[in-house]
Amino acid sequence: MTEPRMGVSAVLRATPTPVRYLLAGMLINQLGAFVQTFLILYLTFQGTPVSVAGICLAAYSVGSIFGGMLGGELTHRFGARLTIVTAMSLSAPLVALIPLVSGPRIPWALFVVVGLAGLATQAYRPAAAVLVGDLMPEHLKVMGFSMMRIALNIGAAVAPALAALLILVDWNLLFWLDAATAGLWALLAFVLLPRHTATDDHREEKPDKPVQVLTAREVYARMVRDSRFLCYLIASASGMLVYASSVAVLPLNIVADGYPTGLYSAVLMISSIVVITCELKVTTYIIRIPKRFAGFSGNVVSGVGYVLYGLMAGGGAFVVIGALLVVAGVMVHGPSTASHAATFPAELRSRYLGIRETMAGIGSATGPLVGLAIFTSFGGPVFWGFCAAMSLLAGSLHLYGLKPAPVEPEPERVITLEPEVVGEKS
Repeated sequence: MTEPRMGVSAVLRATPTPVRYLLAGMLINQLGAFVQTFLILYLTFQGTPVSVAGICLAAYSVGSIFGGMLGGELTHRFGARLTIVTAMSLSAPLVALIPLVSGPRIPWALFVVVGLAGLATQAYRPAAAVLVGDLMPEHLKVMGFSMMRIALNIGAAVAPALAALLILVDWNLLFWLDAATAGLWALLAFVLLPRHTATDDHREEKPDKPVQVLTAREVYARMVRDSRFLCYLIASASGMLVYASSVAVLPLNIVADGYPTGLYSAVLMISSIVVITCELKVTTYIIRIPKRFAGFSGNVVSGVGYVLYGLMAGGGAFVVIGALLVVAGVMVHGPSTASHAATFPAELRSRYLGIRETMAGIGSATGPLVGLAIFTSFGGPVFWGFCAAMSLLAGSLHLYGLKPAPVEPEPERVITLEPEVVGEKS
């Protein structure tokens, strides 16, 4: 069933106020998200060996992977608001500690702090997704996830410029501002986000609706038996692996082919502007087609962009056009695929979203390693062919993974009547 198209202004007017608070908090937090981007540069600038800096970044990535699953479990047990407040309240002091434990004499303390920071920072994501899924009107859920992606992209676009200014004053300011934005996000969540949402109903007994209590084992067992959802998870991990590996390899390939680094900067700037200004408008059209077709076609478009990257030796235009196609593909499939896990019943939703974030985290953490290994061993054209093939695979998996499950008919109710006994009084 397709959704009626609404204009961007109508979508913004229909967005509930708590969702606006949520998006503002995510934007503020993303403005200070410097750890993953600048950790290696900071540590090497402080004299930390490159090998130790690499292990630290790996520790942050591992923490992020488990943070998604932890966030889903906490959201299921305690609610989205409390999960966000707790995660950000823990993230703030952990990030602020990084400059204090970054000396080469105590690397184990640094590994632990960075790993826990990744865990806490990522744990709020499933809770935020649950709130968007619960609070947005049914026909605007995909639009809600599009707005969430835009908020994160705005923060990611502004953060590097802000970081460049902070570095001129003091490298430590990166982590102190990161901690401050996390603490502010925790405070805003505590004050402004709703205490109760639809997903919380699964924990409350009602006279007309008994609570269906599912243990974590039962939920994950059901998940393993759901072949469609497993395909969706594999597609999510594959897509994020391709994206993360392409981000790591693209600047290296541009320089290796003799182009100035300014070309890479231009690609980043163009991509950010297109996503921020166009994604919500594109999504108003995409919600009219089934999610599985959006997932497939978007990945195909991105795959064509990766093919053009493989031809960059023939001219810089291939890089720019390829980047536009990659971004266009992400705008087509991103909101629809991201919102899918939020459509499951309340007793499953938080954990399903947590697992989805975990699988995306695995793809994000392993992508640069896989991409650099293929690029250094076989060269750019082979790597970009790999990316195109993986995009096609992810799209094909979405065709099945996002296909609506068949609706099973409810069993007929059998009413047993007691035989009437004539001549007897009760």
